[in-house]
Amino acid sequence: METPSSSLLLLTLLLLFSFVLANSADIHENFLQCLTSHSQNTTSISQVIYTPNNSSYTSVLEFSIRNFRFLSRHTPKPLVIITPLHDSHIQVAIKCARNHGLQIRVRSGGHDFEGLSYVSHVPFFILDLINLRSITVDVENSTAWVQSGATLGELYYRIAEKSKTLAFPAGFCPTVGVGGQISGGGYGFMLRKFGLSVDNVIDARLVDVNGIILDRKSMGENLFWAIRGGSGGSFGVIIEWKIKLVQVPSTVTVFTVQRTLQQNATMLVHKWQHIADKIDNNLVIATIIERVNSSKEGNRTLQVSFRSLFLGRVNQLLPLMHKNFPELGLERADCIEMSWSESTVYIGGFPSGSSLDVLLNRTPLTRRTFKGKSDYVKEPISETGLEGIWRRFNEEEAAGARLIFIPYGGKMSEIPESETPFPHRAGNIHHILYTVAFQEGEASSRYIYWMRRLYSYMAPYVSKSPREAYVNYRDLDLGRNSDKGKTSYAQASKWGLKYFKNNFKRLVLVKTMVDPSNFFRHEQSIPAVSP
Repeated sequence: METPSSSLLLLTLLLLFSFVLANSADIHENFLQCLTSHSQNTTSISQVIYTPNNSSYTSVLEFSIRNFRFLSRHTPKPLVIITPLHDSHIQVAIKCARNHGLQIRVRSGGHDFEGLSYVSHVPFFILDLINLRSITVDVENSTAWVQSGATLGELYYRIAEKSKTLAFPAGFCPTVGVGGQISGGGYGFMLRKFGLSVDNVIDARLVDVNGIILDRKSMGENLFWAIRGGSGGSFGVIIEWKIKLVQVPSTVTVFTVQRTLQQNATMLVHKWQHIADKIDNNLVIATIIERVNSSKEGNRTLQVSFRSLFLGRVNQLLPLMHKNFPELGLERADCIEMSWSESTVYIGGFPSGSSLDVLLNRTPLTRRTFKGKSDYVKEPISETGLEGIWRRFNEEEAAGARLIFIPYGGKMSEIPESETPFPHRAGNIHHILYTVAFQEGEASSRYIYWMRRLYSYMAPYVSKSPREAYVNYRDLDLGRNSDKGKTSYAQASKWGLKYFKNNFKRLVLVKTMVDPSNFFRHEQSIPAVSP
């Protein structure tokens, strides 16, 4: 039997829910009216607006969701999606969102590990840059302008159209959006030779909180510094980047050599840690660790794939490997010579013989439900430490787990920590990316708990004070901003120092200067506060 107090509580909750719905509906309608009334061309703006009543709304929303963990019916959905066709659409969207209290989420490729480019727990809209993907390559000056909505694959393809010896140092997943990649740093298989993507950015065009379009000169060096690695969604909407292209040989060499635990993989990974950051800067050897079935039926083992890009020919590579890493037993038959653009297809995981056209496909080879984390290693992990990882990979939840070790050194050690917001430079042997994938609909908490236990186990073997992390592998376990009122510098430092180290303070100062009202914000955006 209901008591008067329980009935009153239920009535209060119903009234509160009704108020929230009505308030969201008012914000939604007012925002749409503002877009139309402030647009220079009402027909143009109407063509890029999608609401839940639009038949294309769901397909537009879901097309660029790369982590199915955020595709459930319980995930908050945007009130509106805008896919701008030109700069003015972004300007009016920012103005109307500020006027009507709507939070903005900016999406270029949709690869944010925590879905922060398309999920929010307050009324929000998505500014999806998928239509802003123009790429202009200037071969004579070795530069290019690339819009933030383009993918890395599209960028690599357009460079290859114009030159066989120009390239850009960026990631190995071709469906990643250029905007997100560069905003957080951006590394790939040429980082030891040319550094990060942000180390090769020379200009940018950004729409600020006031709807004003700024370039490097008008935004000033502080803001230009901040957007090159200070993470997306904090300082404005970056329309496009001017990048410096790098010279590569017309022929490069790739290889993938796989070894299981029964083939001395533990010893090989341990030895790899002693040479991978010191070997010739033209050579990157990554290690990919995952569980497989052994040749003995029903038995599990771990397989380590040593995947490499060498900026040179095989007859140059083999002596290097035989001198520095003879234990791997690399042979000429393991190596393939190709152009740099073809190597992006190979490293991207496409089937052998795939044409460059696959780089234009914005749909990933696999769409997964996963949790990710990252670490930095400054001293080689002992064989005993590695064996502890292997034991955890034998657990049931590790069926879809993977570790990727990316070597540093070379150019990465030459650039000062403060040169850009990305601080992980000299002193790092390698970077670790952890992922665990699972089937959509499975109890995600089991797998996330497994990942957290592995991360806890790794603490003695990785960087400390702070335990560093890569901002493009977003991880809300590290901390988050307050969803009620302002976030203090101390609160934001819990995650900010891990991503940015001593650069975090300067990022906060820039943010406070250019966006004092903290309009551009999310769970791990740079806060506007006084440090």
